[in-house]
Amino acid sequence: MRRHLRLPTISALIFALIFALTFAGSFSLADAQAKPGKTRTTLDVYVIDVEGGNAVLFVAPSGESILMDTGNVPPGAVRDAGRIMAAVRDAGLTQIDHLIITHWHGDHFGGLAELAPQIPIREFIDHGPNVQPGAAADEFLQKTYPQIIANANAKHRVAKPGDKIHMAGVDVLVVASAGEIVKTPLPGGGKPNPYCGDFKAGENNAEDPQSVGIHITFGKFRAVHLGDLTKNKEFELMCPNNRLGTVDVLLGLHHGQASSNSPVMVWALHPRVAIMNDGTRKGGEPETMQTVHSSPGLEDLWQLHFSLLSGQEYTQPGMFIANTVDDPPPAMPIAPMPAPQPGPGTPPPPAHNGTAYWIKLSAQPNGSFTVTNTRNGFSKTYKPGPGPS
Repeated sequence: MRRHLRLPTISALIFALIFALTFAGSFSLADAQAKPGKTRTTLDVYVIDVEGGNAVLFVAPSGESILMDTGNVPPGAVRDAGRIMAAVRDAGLTQIDHLIITHWHGDHFGGLAELAPQIPIREFIDHGPNVQPGAAADEFLQKTYPQIIANANAKHRVAKPGDKIHMAGVDVLVVASAGEIVKTPLPGGGKPNPYCGDFKAGENNAEDPQSVGIHITFGKFRAVHLGDLTKNKEFELMCPNNRLGTVDVLLGLHHGQASSNSPVMVWALHPRVAIMNDGTRKGGEPETMQTVHSSPGLEDLWQLHFSLLSGQEYTQPGMFIANTVDDPPPAMPIAPMPAPQPGPGTPPPPAHNGTAYWIKLSAQPNGSFTVTNTRNGFSKTYKPGPGPS
C-alpha cells in the first residue's frame, strides 16, 4: 500500500534549520529542567544523545527508574556516561532501579563500565548470551559485566517476553527478547494488521533481532521501545495480527536505520509522535524517514541529530532536532548523502563532543504529553489521544 509523503517545502526547512541552529547557544539546559522540590506527577522520559547509540531514561512519578542502554564503547564511553549522569541528576535520582541492555552491540552497552561506578544500579536485565561473536562484546560479557553486577550487589535477570518490570504506577511489559516475541495480544491489540500483505523482508545481523523490547503504559498513555529489533522480527510481532495495538509515542526506531522500521510496525502502531536516536551520519535513512513521515496519524518526528544520510530532503525543521555539530558547515545539504563504505579509510562523521541536549517527554495519566527540545527550549504539548485501538 502506497502512502504519499507529505513534507514541508525545502525553503521552509532551510529557514527553520538556519533559525534553530543560529540561536542554539541562546538557551540552556536550565530552561527545560524541573524546579527543585517539585512533586513529580508525570512519567518522564529522557532520550539522551549518545551519538547514534541508545540511552533512554524512564522515571515514574514514584521516582523509580529504568535506564535502557548506556551508549558507546571507548573512546565515546566517558562522554556518554557523563551525558547519562546529567539526565540522572536532572531527574533527581540517587539510583537506577532497573538497567536494560537491549543487546550486545557496542553502541548499547559501551558506556556501562564508566557509568556503574557513578550511581547504584539495583537490577541488570538483558536477553542472555551474545549470538554475534565479537571481541569487544565477548570480553565484556566474560569479564567486565559479571564484575559490574557483583560490585553492585545487584540482581540479574534474563528477560523473557511477557515479563513485567516493576515501576509503581507504570506498567512495563517485555514484548521481545532473545528472538522471542510476546504471544498474547496486549489490551487493544490482536486485530488483523492491514499492512502485512505488502511486507518486504530485510537483511540483518544476528544480534539485533535478539533485542529486548518494552511496552509502557501510564494511565491512558502508551509508548514502545523495541531496541534494534529488525524488520523480520517486526513482522513476527505484528503479523498477521497486531499484538501491540496503537501507541502515542514510538521511541528509538533503531537509529532510523532501514533494517528496521517497516510499515507493518510503524504504520500499524499508529504513533502520534516518534523520537529517533540517530547520529550525525548514522540512521535517519531515507527509506525510514519516508515510512515514518507517511505513517497515518503521525503529528511530529523528533530527532537527536540532523542526519546527513537524509539531508534536508527528508528531515524535520530544526526546532525538532536536539543537537548540532562542533564545526557546523556553512550550508545544510539538501540532497541525502550515500553512506560511505565501512573500512579503515572511512571518513569520520561530523564530530559532536561538546554540549549535548536530550529530548524530554513528560506524560500525564490522562494520555496528554509534552515533548521538549532542551537545546532551544521548544516544547509542544499533545492532547490525549483516542486510546488503544
